[in-house]
Amino acid sequence: MTTETSLQKDVPLCGLNDLEDLCAMELIIEERQLFAVRQDNSIFAYWNLCPHRNSPLNWVPNTFLDVENQLIQCALHGALFEIDSGLCIAGPCSGDNLQPVELRCEDQFYYVAAGQKMPPAPVNLRAQALADLEDRE
Repeated sequence: MTTETSLQKDVPLCGLNDLEDLCAMELIIEERQLFAVRQDNSIFAYWNLCPHRNSPLNWVPNTFLDVENQLIQCALHGALFEIDSGLCIAGPCSGDNLQPVELRCEDQFYYVAAGQKMPPAPVNLRAQALADLEDRE
């Protein structure tokens, strides 16, 4: 059973000058992972879920871009996404989009905007397996 959760208040992300051009950063809000990428004078953010398998896009912290730093790349299967739109342009989920995170900018500081729906929290498979074992006793 999944319930939709909305973000209750703005969450500080970073200032425009805190993130170098064509670099990424991660943030976790209420167990949900997101990442942000600076491109020129804009920051784009997405929930850290590949549309192909709903798995995280990265294996290494803060590493989301391809070797040329031009596209977002899924480390699991190599899908490529446009930074500014989240559109998958190559890979098994071609034509799908990353889930955008709504940002609010004030004086060149970005916030994750309140009121937006968040993806379901990830299931902790180990904790669930242990709970299932306890239920059997």
